[in-house]
Formats: sequence, C-alpha cells, structure tokens
Amino acid sequence: MHISLDRPHPADAARFAMAFTSTPRGARLARLFVSHCLDAWGHPYDGDVNETLTLITAELCANAVRHGRVPGRDFHVRLTVEACGGRLRVEVSDTRAERRPVVTDPTGPDAEAESGRGLLLVTALADDWGVTDRHGGPGKTVWATLSTCRPPAE
Repeated sequence: MHISLDRPHPADAARFAMAFTSTPRGARLARLFVSHCLDAWGHPYDGDVNETLTLITAELCANAVRHGRVPGRDFHVRLTVEACGGRLRVEVSDTRAERRPVVTDPTGPDAEAESGRGLLLVTALADDWGVTDRHGGPGKTVWATLSTCRPPAE
C-alpha cells in the first residue's frame, strides 16, 4: 500500500490506496480519507472538486458494502491524479464478481423503491464511470473520473 498526501506535481502520479472493512463504518472512513487526500492535494474541503468526488466516493463505497460484500473480505479504494493533474480517478474494488452494475444511462427507480439512486448520482456528477475486472483477485472495480477544471456550481 502506498499513501501519499503530498500535493502532486503534474509529472508525478499521486495516489492514495487503502483497504477498508466492508461495513458502513468502513465506507465512512473511506469517504473521509478521500476528502482528506483531496484537501492535502490542493482541493479544499469546501471546494466543488472535493465535495463532488467525495460524494461519488461515498456512493461507490456504499454500493461496495451493500451489494459487493463478501464476509471476511475488505473493499479497496484507490484515488489517483491523471492527465497532468487535470483529472482525478477514484476506484472502489470489491470481491463479488457476479454483481456488476450496468453502465448505461440508468432510469430512476420506482418512486416507492428504497434503493437504486446511487448510480444515478454517480452518472450525474462524474465525467465518466465504468466497471472493470478487479486486478490481483476476484471481483470488480467500479471507477469514476472527474475533471479538476470544473466551472463553479451555480
């Protein structure tokens, strides 16, 4: 595991990676660590980039805990800076390979449904997202990217 909280130089690939327990507490800790890294990398806690990517991370981690949990297995979060500092990428990996989200423009869930809105939020907030096979083991990785050159929210 490599943890770097230093502000990334554009020529360097800064990253944060860590395993978390597949519990609601683990999902909260992952969200907090991502927000802290973004702040340390020059994206303040109350800035649009930090708030948006932290929300995306929270949704992906909640899905990993709720739908991708395998007893005794952790989920993994990785945050990287891409494209000379112009894009951030978050990856959340779990060990359940058979429950892969469908990468389409999802329609809203039934008004009475208690779940199913998380990926709608990810689709609306991320510049891009997708699902790949998990490297180094069974499971999947759900990833999302976000440009750091975003216009201010209105």
